[in-house]
Amino acid sequence: MSDPVPNISAQRPIIRQLDDAAINRIAAGEVVERPASAVKELVENAVDAGATRIEVAYADGGKTLIRVTDDGCGIEGADLPLALSRHATSKIDGTDLLDIHTFGFRGEALPSLGAVGRLTITSRAEGDAAQLRVAGGEMEPVKPAALSRGTVVELRDLFYATPARLKFLRTDRAEAQAITDVVKRLAMAEPHIGVTLRDVSGGGEGRVTFQAHPEQGDLFDALHARLGVILGRDFAANALPIDALREGFRLTGYAALPTYSRGAAVAQFLFVNGRPVRDKLLYGALRGAYADFLSRDRHPAAALFVTCDPKLVDVNVHPAKSEVRFREPGLVRGLIVSSLRHALAEAGHRASSTVADATLGAMRPEPTGPRVYQMDRPSSSQVQHSYQSQAPAQGAMGFAEQPSARFEPLEPDVPEVEETPREALPLGAARAQVHENYIIAQTETGMVIVDGHAAHERLNYEKLKRQMAENGVARQALLIPEIVDLSEGDAALLLSMADQLAAMGLVIEAFGGGAIAVRETPAILGTVNAEALIRDVLDEVADLGTTTLVQEKIEAVLSRVACHGSIRSGRWMRAEEMNALLREMEATPHSGQCNHGRPTYVELKLSDIERLFGRT
Repeated sequence: MSDPVPNISAQRPIIRQLDDAAINRIAAGEVVERPASAVKELVENAVDAGATRIEVAYADGGKTLIRVTDDGCGIEGADLPLALSRHATSKIDGTDLLDIHTFGFRGEALPSLGAVGRLTITSRAEGDAAQLRVAGGEMEPVKPAALSRGTVVELRDLFYATPARLKFLRTDRAEAQAITDVVKRLAMAEPHIGVTLRDVSGGGEGRVTFQAHPEQGDLFDALHARLGVILGRDFAANALPIDALREGFRLTGYAALPTYSRGAAVAQFLFVNGRPVRDKLLYGALRGAYADFLSRDRHPAAALFVTCDPKLVDVNVHPAKSEVRFREPGLVRGLIVSSLRHALAEAGHRASSTVADATLGAMRPEPTGPRVYQMDRPSSSQVQHSYQSQAPAQGAMGFAEQPSARFEPLEPDVPEVEETPREALPLGAARAQVHENYIIAQTETGMVIVDGHAAHERLNYEKLKRQMAENGVARQALLIPEIVDLSEGDAALLLSMADQLAAMGLVIEAFGGGAIAVRETPAILGTVNAEALIRDVLDEVADLGTTTLVQEKIEAVLSRVACHGSIRSGRWMRAEEMNALLREMEATPHSGQCNHGRPTYVELKLSDIERLFGRT
């Protein structure tokens, strides 16, 4: 006899209507996952209220206290009970859920927070201020309060009404870091709003952990300044402005140079109509734009904003509104990839300034003796007197007057009159080659050290790509077409992209049912496992909605060909060869990094070199 199914009772189940408290707690489980989720909802409400300054205070990682203060329009005292009821909002009228211009629109955040914590709202609109308290879903009467303007929302003892949720929270430090990340993302989205984050654990005023003052200027200037505050001056100095428009979609923001890459995807911030999102389509497009410049273990840094008519994107597909769905996802992906690659191409041979900083850091010697304090240093007059007393007398047979010791500057054989001095060019003039690979070039403002092999490898790679773009991808026909059995849905999906795959040299056609026939493959790939390639392409299409796998495989082969055809380390180069390489680097896009994302040259300013030798 089989065991009874545990979820099916012998009696017919009874359908019940849940009460409001249970409904709000269930909704809170979707909307409020952790303290950072509560901070996100409250800060977004403050932005929607037109605030110009927002302060967020938290204690114990947000578990015991979250307080958000803003100077927005406020809420009338009579409307406070309505604001705490489910699906009550001032941001939409419910007639069109696709025409959304605000962060919030569901009317779930405040009642959800009041259902799982102790919530107090103090607000003032035009009249007197009022206050409303709600704990565990139980609402108290509205009473007068003292407040100059705006709204103060205080949430204490989060999840006290649902203690089981407390067990799933992480440490105070981890929850505080999550709050910081949320606040920084929202601060990026609104550079004209001042944001302050304060840790008040232990009581008192606490300490400010993050602060961003309101930025002035147009959108790009304000955003650039705000990114400098949040992501650091290095990102701001090595980021390229992005501004592109295509068929109703606009892409703005900043993307860093490939040589300013990170070891993890921690510096990628994407926004849709000002809303921070974590959408795999957008992240995939960002990764695809840098695929030709970074190795797989490096990740680009960028802050990108996609703006469009709200009717072209659905933001109501995720409880936390962290994912979106575009009406034309391929158009958005193509806009991101083409815009970023165009900006990187316009950057030419430029490499990030952090490369030079790292070089200078490596060149600074470690201190070997005890620290010398200023009071122990000899004065300049003492040093000068010491030098004079140790100088050789005139006419003495010292080193400086030995006839065999002659020091002459090493000058290359160049014409006496030159229209454009080579030192005035961005990468200067070659002066020497060391260790049979590294080119030392002199510029107007310093010097450049070039990795000859890596630079030549990149130049060859760009040539091969241009030739392939001009002549197309050569194909090789299979003597016997390879048949791949798929489901009918998968086969239809691949066949809908047959033209795109054919442009990359992979020719497929229907073979009846769910089978497809592979007729031709890219010749440069040599012998390939057609079935494995087709299934890999299918997985990528199913995940991202498009595929670049075949193109990436072709570019990987081109990269290997470029590597083998480049100048090998260990070969001496003549001066004209080195200068020709420098000139070609200046004229070739992406020559600032090799095929694997490493820098091809390091530039040192004369002031930095002098500082190394203590000449400043």
